[in-house]
Amino acid sequence: MSLTSPAPAAAPERAAADITIPWFSSSTVTDFLRDGYWLEAPDITGDGKPDLVGHGLKAGELYWYENPTWEKRLLLDKIKEPVGADFANITGEHGDDYVISYQLYGPGGTIHHADPEGGKIDWLENPGPDAVRRGERWKRHHVGRAIGMHRLRVGHFTRHDRIQILGFPIVAVESVHSVLPIVLFTAPDDVHTAEQWDMEVVNDNQFRMIHGVARKPGLAPNGLDGILMASDEGVTWMTYTDTGWAFERIGEGEHSQFEQTTFRGSGDVDGGRIGDDPLAYVATLEPFHGNTVAVYVKDPVSPGSWNRFLLDTYGEPNENGEGPGHSVMCADFDGDGEDEFLIGLRGPQPWQGAVYYKAIDAARGIFVKWKVGEESTARIVAADFTGTGSMDFATISYSVEHYFVAPRAEITLHTNNTHP
Repeated sequence: MSLTSPAPAAAPERAAADITIPWFSSSTVTDFLRDGYWLEAPDITGDGKPDLVGHGLKAGELYWYENPTWEKRLLLDKIKEPVGADFANITGEHGDDYVISYQLYGPGGTIHHADPEGGKIDWLENPGPDAVRRGERWKRHHVGRAIGMHRLRVGHFTRHDRIQILGFPIVAVESVHSVLPIVLFTAPDDVHTAEQWDMEVVNDNQFRMIHGVARKPGLAPNGLDGILMASDEGVTWMTYTDTGWAFERIGEGEHSQFEQTTFRGSGDVDGGRIGDDPLAYVATLEPFHGNTVAVYVKDPVSPGSWNRFLLDTYGEPNENGEGPGHSVMCADFDGDGEDEFLIGLRGPQPWQGAVYYKAIDAARGIFVKWKVGEESTARIVAADFTGTGSMDFATISYSVEHYFVAPRAEITLHTNNTHP
């Protein structure tokens, strides 16, 4: 699907009586974490129920929590500074395997201190449901590396027959704002014995400070997966076509704070469905660690164009030029066939928690919102955790030295009690 195809006619504005008010009940999966940053919802045991994997950067330990008891078990320890992650059934056996990037920073511990020997990616082999419940170690397999590796997504980006990993560094050794290489790793014939995966450079001369990426399954040409990317340049739609990689600029992001913060563009991103269009709007937090919520909506009159609407600004940039925003994700929470989106605010109060946005008239940038979570929120994942057929969500708090340390870092489950 090309995002430059004509946009569908704008849906009529909803009447207030048609709005379904979200209702989520919250429960703590685990609390008093020593650090917190990343969260995923793989099916570890292969029983069809999403579990949780959460971690921070400092402790070097990954834990998984089994649905529905949320019993905590060690997945991996002694990994240096784990950062972004994803999951897939790489072996075709058991439950999901786990993919992790690590060793981002050198001494100093911030984006100004990329480790020249780091930026590594490993995948962790799921030993099977009985073994994981016994606490057996997961076998580590090396994929490859690129300095400053920060985000990765697993999918089928250039071919259907092999699992692939797209890797996105955030900073280079030379400078926070240097251009970065986007790299693609393709699974080898034998994933169990390969020393590493084949790597190719997708692009190394256009993008800086890539902070957020979202995989959109099957929306690229030939049914391949596409990527929404948030970077210094704004929001970009990235796909592989018959003529190679294509990069469509959706919007330039936030620029008004640049003189104060040195950051511009977009920080995190996801895309939502409205009607028959699976990517009718793009929701963002802007810029890097920003305070601005904006949406980009296809122009109904000018195909290929996007209109940007500023929805909210949460607080002012702090002494490091950063705001509270960190995570964006889209899903259909109220069951009406269209996507809402959540933003995650890391804090401090009052700019902390999860906020839910619902499109009323997306073409005119009209959304309503509700606060649906109070805890510090670094990362949000959505899944049917309770088996009711409704989309729930879970969060992990932001607790990272040199940035922001939540007073009480936790993983929280928000169960969906909303009825359309």
